Amino acid sequence: MPDNKKPCCDAVRPVKEAVCIDTNRVYDSCADKDCLADLRVYFTNNAQDIIDNASSVRCRGCEVLNVFTETERVPFNRGYYTVDLTFFFLVSLDAFTSPTATPCTVNGLCVFSKKCILYGSEGKVKVFSSEFTQDGADQQLPCRSTNPRAKVQVADPICLDARICRPCDCCDNIADATNGIPNSIRRCFDGQFNYPSEEKAVKVTLGLFTIVQLERDVQILIPAYDYCIPNKECTCETEDPCDSFRRIRFPVDEFFPPNRQSLNCENTTDPTGGNRCGCNTDG
Repeated sequence: MPDNKKPCCDAVRPVKEAVCIDTNRVYDSCADKDCLADLRVYFTNNAQDIIDNASSVRCRGCEVLNVFTETERVPFNRGYYTVDLTFFFLVSLDAFTSPTATPCTVNGLCVFSKKCILYGSEGKVKVFSSEFTQDGADQQLPCRSTNPRAKVQVADPICLDARICRPCDCCDNIADATNGIPNSIRRCFDGQFNYPSEEKAVKVTLGLFTIVQLERDVQILIPAYDYCIPNKECTCETEDPCDSFRRIRFPVDEFFPPNRQSLNCENTTDPTGGNRCGCNTDG
């Protein structure tokens, strides 16, 4: 293969034609930074026994298990929709039974709901496809409407605080709250959420970053430069592992860790000629 090939999508190439593509267009979006203070943590019966004997807890981390979304048209405001979001978080906690004892790690569930209003335009047609389902001799895919779809991007939350409190301070009915947990979420935990009573409860404070979008299927006319042809050869040769190892740079920093001054000054030069971190780089 010659080495003078240009990238396949080089923008300097002349436009060959205009092509119509079917894609998702983002009509509206919003970004939020929420501080979720004093969220109740729900435990299974196995984890609740550990919490009841704990004197303090420490948050190890938190991850998003799932986000349920639902869109509904806003009355008397054409083109706008409410997006209802329900977040399910898995919270990992270290439970300390005494100051000198090794902590026990337990997992709990937090639930948070919020709502936002976004513009999603209008459209009431139904879309049918010639594709077939996997479980049928001659069954086409069901039709879908062109209502906007909600898409949520969320980073794993930051656990800011965790503390033990009395169950009566949480101001919620734990039986009603745990009965509404979906089965797909229940399967992520060991044990059952239905337990008769608890002696202690846990509240956590989480920092959450989200982006919510409303999308629609649209047909867009775009300029086409050319087909995107790969310019890299496929290789199936197996290299000698020792030859591959010899090409790896010796990890000097692993044996001689850099000092703090060199870390702070690395890649901190201001484009205008100054030094952003204020380090002394003379000599």
